[in-house]
Amino acid sequence: MASGVETGGRARYAAAAVFMQILLGVIYSWSVFRGPLEQWQGWSKAQSIAPYRYSILAFAVGMILAGFWQDRKGPRLVASVGGFLLGTGCLVAGMFSSTVAGLVTGYGLIAGFGVGCAYVTPIAMCIKWFPDKRGMIVGLAVMGFGVGPLLFGPLLEVLLGSDPAQYGTTIPRTFLILAAIFYVGVIGSAQMYKIPPVGWKPAGWNPAKGKGAAVDLPPRQALGTWQFYGLWVVYFLGTSVGLTAIGEATPLLREMAQSTAVMSAGTALGVMAIFNGLGRLGWGSVSDRLGRRPAIVGMCAVSVFACLAFLRVATGFYPLLIGLCLAAFAYGGYLALMPSMTADYYGPQNVGANYGLLFTAWGACGFIVPGYFASIMDRAKEAGQLAAGYQEVYFKLALLAFVTALVGLILRPPVHKEDLS
Repeated sequence: MASGVETGGRARYAAAAVFMQILLGVIYSWSVFRGPLEQWQGWSKAQSIAPYRYSILAFAVGMILAGFWQDRKGPRLVASVGGFLLGTGCLVAGMFSSTVAGLVTGYGLIAGFGVGCAYVTPIAMCIKWFPDKRGMIVGLAVMGFGVGPLLFGPLLEVLLGSDPAQYGTTIPRTFLILAAIFYVGVIGSAQMYKIPPVGWKPAGWNPAKGKGAAVDLPPRQALGTWQFYGLWVVYFLGTSVGLTAIGEATPLLREMAQSTAVMSAGTALGVMAIFNGLGRLGWGSVSDRLGRRPAIVGMCAVSVFACLAFLRVATGFYPLLIGLCLAAFAYGGYLALMPSMTADYYGPQNVGANYGLLFTAWGACGFIVPGYFASIMDRAKEAGQLAAGYQEVYFKLALLAFVTALVGLILRPPVHKEDLS
């Protein structure tokens, strides 16, 4: 059931997906707000990272509900609702930006939930349009999400300014500007979304026989396989390095930039975002060629190297930036591989709902892990041993990456009855 028009035109759906994901990637730019908020309100690191943690938690919840919803109603409506919530969340954050509770409610819960609703739709749509290039197309779609800070990092720095006396004005205003961007950009791009007819496939392409993707399993059956929980553990542990590094990036880079004056923290965050995006496309393409498990092991190896060779011992701007970029490069791969592995193991028909459930691992990691390590840093700072605190954080993260590789090595696609006949 290949259509020449749809086969040639499916690239436009990928383009719309990438554009939307770039806007949704604002969630990774939260660390730009942390320094100004800490100076304006005198908040601790644990307080300034709270909206980020809750945004990730709400993001995951939104993914679950939107995954089921979009499988039934299609991506256009769900993505539009997500864009509306994202814009509204930023509006609320702008109105109540002087309190932790206000930012947690607006940016964390409402906007985070909106990002989750919108985020799942382009992934599910692209998997259905590109069954022949699953790892690559998911990597391309979520690459936009990863490179979002390349746009928003420098933009937020300009909007916030560098004068602490002005933060009471610039911080609320910045959130209001973001709200307008998301109302127009996310809702507008959602109107281009469409899914292919049932049974559609690219001209000249036939799926390989004997693979689990030939069988579509609904969420209840997927949850009945041990592989789902293996994937969940890999997702939780594997993303811990990247989510922690992203959450701490701007404060660290700002401290180094002040002493070396190499580049601004926002610019450095943009460079880090490039590696995050390249990791999504690169590891997704590698997994198409070499397999998903070898790609997981490779990402873990890069994470361990980043933590032990650079982040744990970084004493200058460039070593720190290299370590953060490597961590982001490895981290980005999980956002490409996990949707692809979900479709590999449980089929593309219910990928929205199944991946939404699996995405709870990312949300749980983002809520628990950065907060845990931020508390370590606060204690180390109070004791006057900040360097020792960073060494402890990145040594533990390296251990988590190593365990991820071990779990990834035992993963195998579920064996369905059809595979045994």
